[in-house]
Amino acid sequence: MNYSDLAPPYIRAIAPYQPGKPIAELERELGITGIVKLASNENPLGCSPRAVAAMHEAIKTISLYPDGNGFELKDALFKRYGVEHARIVLGNGSNDMLEFAARAFLTVGDKAVYSDHAFAVYPLVTQAVGAIGISVPAINYGHDLKAMCKVAVEHKAKLVFVANPNNPTGTFLSAANLLDFMRALPPQILVVLDEAYNEYLPVECRYDSVSWLKEFPNLIISRTFSKAYGLAGLRVGYAFADAQVADMMNRVRQPFNVNSVAQAAAVAALQDTDFVQQTFASNQKGMKQIINGLAKLGLEHIPSFGNFISFKIEDAARIYRRLLESGVIVRPIANYAMPDYLRVSIGLDSENEKFLSALKQALGEK
Repeated sequence: MNYSDLAPPYIRAIAPYQPGKPIAELERELGITGIVKLASNENPLGCSPRAVAAMHEAIKTISLYPDGNGFELKDALFKRYGVEHARIVLGNGSNDMLEFAARAFLTVGDKAVYSDHAFAVYPLVTQAVGAIGISVPAINYGHDLKAMCKVAVEHKAKLVFVANPNNPTGTFLSAANLLDFMRALPPQILVVLDEAYNEYLPVECRYDSVSWLKEFPNLIISRTFSKAYGLAGLRVGYAFADAQVADMMNRVRQPFNVNSVAQAAAVAALQDTDFVQQTFASNQKGMKQIINGLAKLGLEHIPSFGNFISFKIEDAARIYRRLLESGVIVRPIANYAMPDYLRVSIGLDSENEKFLSALKQALGEK
């Protein structure tokens, strides 16, 4: 028999998430070394030395189960942001936060709203619970908040996903626009504000979304230690929400979903503000390097507020393959309805230069 037929139709219809190609896979395929991976928006500086030390110490008790409530990490977050433990949810990466929100509040036939060209996990977690996802047309590859509000109200949606900055386009929503959006929505519609790239925002663009929780009990703020903190391999994420909302999300959370090494590293990483500042400065420098390089090649890009840039290029699939052959991994984003674009993460100076050199060669430049 066909065992896939035993799964609900909405599960069978899911297109699995496609991560960036790993270095080891490309090495096996092409037999090359010295590969530069700029596909998954990882931190090229690695992670905080404090986090490394904390991991070594945590390994000594690896035979024991982790703290299922994550007290130390929640306490570190409380000390940084002033959010009580009861309003914090911990997860295996911020993807867990997206899934918890969907699993806790959506059921078959419910509606969730998100933008075109927004993070692929939003429709995935929506469909996984049998809910109906509604994708709203974007404006310049960014969220049209007024249209999203209108659609959410008209369709009686339960959940809205908003990414700021947005992945994969890098677009940014100002605090004023977000506040107008939140105030226009009825309180029974929950909003997941996905701030995975929050630490990369330029100083003049930063805003205090955490303070908004007092005004909006329907707001869920999702963040991660995978990007600016450099702990992508450990998978640690967290959410801030109203205590009742957090309680429901914690009810669908698996026990011990954040391992002890990850918890220890996240606590240490949160305390190392110097490393995060170095990461920010490196990203700003690398962003300028790649933007200037793309301009010299006559290529358009979407202005980005994250640690990556999506740029327009003719025959993107062919260029992607040519870059792979040169030992440079970027991200094709045709699955985001952007077949003429590639996304490149910001790397170290030498990695950015290798990418630009390989891109020039792939374009046939002399």
